[in-house]
Amino acid sequence: MRKIILLLITILSINLHAQKSKREEGIVIGIKGGVNFSNFIGVIEDQGIRSSIHIGLLAEIMVSDNFSIQPEILYSKQGSTYTGNIPGFFRTKLDYISLPVEGKFKITEKISFEAGPQLGILMSSRLKTNNSNLKIEGLKTLDFAINAGLQYNINKGAFVQGRYVFGLTDTGLSGNSNNRNTNSVIQLSIGYLF
Repeated sequence: MRKIILLLITILSINLHAQKSKREEGIVIGIKGGVNFSNFIGVIEDQGIRSSIHIGLLAEIMVSDNFSIQPEILYSKQGSTYTGNIPGFFRTKLDYISLPVEGKFKITEKISFEAGPQLGILMSSRLKTNNSNLKIEGLKTLDFAINAGLQYNINKGAFVQGRYVFGLTDTGLSGNSNNRNTNSVIQLSIGYLF
């Protein structure tokens, strides 16, 4: 047992040393997660917010003292909740692997503005009601979006973020190419850069 603990401590210390070297070179990796507040912009009526989560990995690549590029890979749960007069509970659940690439501009030592494009890959599409959970067919599998937000650095590694994701691609929910419905998501995140 001591040998296993010693091995784990050695591996951890080598990893931390490697991360320190990468930070000095201007590349760090991290984790983040948080809540999503999502719905659709378009012709779908009587919809409310779906509250859900996102979680994933990121890298920050320093380009200059005040600018960096931050690619991410996130699992993001999106969709909406029906709020109309029909009795019962309806929730549209669209889950994506999201690949945002942020340009980050340092405003102050603690605050950064970020913006960039995002590609979403649809992983799951369900309509949940009081007594069923049905797969939604015929949706677009790729979702292009742009996003913008702010990041506040709490200390050397920890941070909080707020971001708005504006979908550019019709989800295909209406079933009619003339009626567009795009994703709209507010993300609040906490994370840590190693």
